[in-house]
This record gives sequence, structure tokens and C-alpha cells, in this order.
Amino acid sequence: MIFGNEPLIRLGIYLGVLAALMLWEVAAPRRALVQGRLRRWPGNIGIAALNTLVLRLVAPGAAVGIAFWAEQAGIGLFNLVALPYWLAVLLSFLALDLLIYGQHVAFHKIGLFWRLHRMHHADLDIDATTGSRFHPVEILLSIAIKAAVVLLLGAPALAVLLFEVLLNATSMFNHANVRMPAGIDRVLRFLVVTPDMHRVHHSWHRDETDSNFGFNLPWWDRLFGTYQPQPRDGHDGMTIGLTMFRDPGQLRLDRMLLQPFRNETPARAQDSRPAAV
Repeated sequence: MIFGNEPLIRLGIYLGVLAALMLWEVAAPRRALVQGRLRRWPGNIGIAALNTLVLRLVAPGAAVGIAFWAEQAGIGLFNLVALPYWLAVLLSFLALDLLIYGQHVAFHKIGLFWRLHRMHHADLDIDATTGSRFHPVEILLSIAIKAAVVLLLGAPALAVLLFEVLLNATSMFNHANVRMPAGIDRVLRFLVVTPDMHRVHHSWHRDETDSNFGFNLPWWDRLFGTYQPQPRDGHDGMTIGLTMFRDPGQLRLDRMLLQPFRNETPARAQDSRPAAV
């Protein structure tokens, strides 16, 4: 049964997409790396492995398991309203993608959540491994929020599985340090968040950090006015990361895990965020 093999499906696609993007990054990099892979990859890959372990221990079924249970129990909007299955899948996918956009905005605007999320932004370069660089507490909060929405929607398990698989893949893709022709990027960013589009979000300028929040679909940024087409310093000249975490030692896994508990003493005003509550 496909849902019983969900962890293996997700892991296989994750590793396949990651390997393909790593090869693309070597063959056609968009930017020269500041720190290099050997300094950054142990922490980034380590945090991804740790998050996988935490999820298997704390929430083994995660959102897909909850969706499957809700389908069997007839709980949630799409299990109570007669809709074609394909339409329920499509609407659920769109709703989940909008949820992730809104959650991402909230994790930038609310001080306590920003403390967790800023670890993702503290990477001093950006490549496919950055797409899995999230604090374990943020991952658990995200799963809880997603599970609640899946339950309320009664989202089909197929929709949730497709969304989770695509979210992992597109997160790695839009963080990838890959070069593509400008014309292809212009067309593609109407359909999916491209690396050049999302890279703006990792600029150390706060107005650019607070833009381009989408992971899968690029439409929400355009709809809600958070779209920023290009970084002001250019893709080659822009500085990646945050001003408060410029020490390369902060790329170590143990330091990454402790970053939410560090007092925020930004060197530049645009790094300030609402006070944690």
C-alpha cells in the first residue's frame, strides 16, 4: 500500500533530488561559494538527519497518517462535502501551499518564531542542503500546524503525500546554487519558485529577507504583495545570511541548535525583529 511506504517514498525522492541538484551545482553554479561545502554540509546534512530521526520518534505518521485516519473516520470538510476526488486533492494541495506561505510569513514576523526560523537564514551560502536546514523545534511546530489543517480540511491522504513530497523537492530546488538561462527563469517563476527568486529571500537586507516567502507556488507572493523580483546588490554581489551570525563557527551543528537561545544583538538595524514573547 502506497501510504504504508510513505517514509521510503519520501526518503528515496529526497535523496534522488538532492543528488541531482548537487551534480547540477557542480556543473553550473550560480554563485561562487563563500565558505565551501566541507565547512557547511556536515551541519546542514546533520540537521536534516536529526530532523528525520525526531519526526520518526515523535510523529511517525505525521500529516499523511492523520489524513488517512480522517478519511477512514469521515472527519473534515472534504469528507463531509460531496466533491470529485480530483477536486478535493487539488483544493487540498492549494490550501496546504497557502498555509505554508502564511506560516513562513508568521515565522518572520513573530519574535519567538523568528528565533527558531533564523537558523535557516544563518547559512553563509545557499545551496540545495540549505533547503533542509530547519531547527527541529520549528519542524515539530510546522507538523502540528499542518496536521491540524489537514484534519479540519479532511484532506485526502494522496493530496498530503503529494504535497509533502513536492515541498521537500521544491525546497531543495529553490535553494539550489544552480544557473539557468534568464529567459527560462522568467517563465518558470510564474509556475514554481525558482532558485533566483528564492535567493532574494536569503539576502541580509531585511526588506529582501521579508519577501518571496513561497516554497512551491510563486503566486501567493504576487497576490499578497511580498514579491521581490531581484536582489538590489545582484545575485553575484549580494550577501547571504544574517549580520548577527557571521562567524563560520556558527555553521557547526551544535552551534546551529543553540542559535534560537542566543540574544539578538544585530549589527544592522534591518536585522531587528519583534521581541520574543
